[in-house]
Amino acid sequence: MPSSSPRPKALFFDVFGTCVDWRTSVTEELYTKAQTALGSTTSWNDDRARMIAGAMTHEDWGEVAQEWRDGYLKFTREVASNPSPTEPYKTVDEHHVESLRTILTGRGLLFSRKDSLPAKVAHDGSLWDAAQIYELSMVWHHLTPWPDTCSGILELNKMFSTVTLSNGNLDLLNDMVKHGNMQFTHIYSSEMFMSYKPSPKVYLGAAAKLGLKPEECVMVAAHLDDLKAAKSNGFSTVYVERPREERHPEMKGGGFVDVWVEMGEEGFVTAAEKLRELVGA
Repeated sequence: MPSSSPRPKALFFDVFGTCVDWRTSVTEELYTKAQTALGSTTSWNDDRARMIAGAMTHEDWGEVAQEWRDGYLKFTREVASNPSPTEPYKTVDEHHVESLRTILTGRGLLFSRKDSLPAKVAHDGSLWDAAQIYELSMVWHHLTPWPDTCSGILELNKMFSTVTLSNGNLDLLNDMVKHGNMQFTHIYSSEMFMSYKPSPKVYLGAAAKLGLKPEECVMVAAHLDDLKAAKSNGFSTVYVERPREERHPEMKGGGFVDVWVEMGEEGFVTAAEKLRELVGA
């Protein structure tokens, strides 16, 4: 932390990728559900979709997971970049199910109906029916934490308030926190501020809601673009490297990271040790 800054009072956490291993959880769910569908004799299974899915490997489903994640990033960035939106606010849950249908269609795993019946009433030609696609989109509510996440949060709770600050909506975050037994002191979502990171509305809104000045807040993330935005809004920053999570390696050396936890260290546990030394707790 900069020596001129006041003692931090709260840590705000990115969640997807920083606290949880979304890639392993989502890939495994897609692969497992595909194998179940391929083993089913349900009449609505479309032969075209079955043939394509039958040739897909676990790695192929990992590419679907990444495409899904990339769509989420594009969606949230577009909303964040518009300070005066005219469209109603859409949650990440709403986006996720729409995005999944688009991805499945693009990969030949879902064929739109030709008649006038809506998808909620009757099944498109697909590997899954509409209800199963919706259920599959909820996988983001049940992601597995990194091995150091839960114990590290408990250590950090001894020194600070610990607050989620994710683009995931509140229902999603509450389910995920409960599923992973992540004992944050507060659950905040970009949904509370009707925008998405990296909009200043989210960082400044979160600080104000907790009754803090930005300089009393710290953003913890595995993504340098998130930390750069938080820093520009007055937060201090902690970078926790996670496998395959950094989207902008060219930002390394940008000078906006105050505490750096490297890949070979123990994530949030190491972050707690380094922050304890800095604040003298």
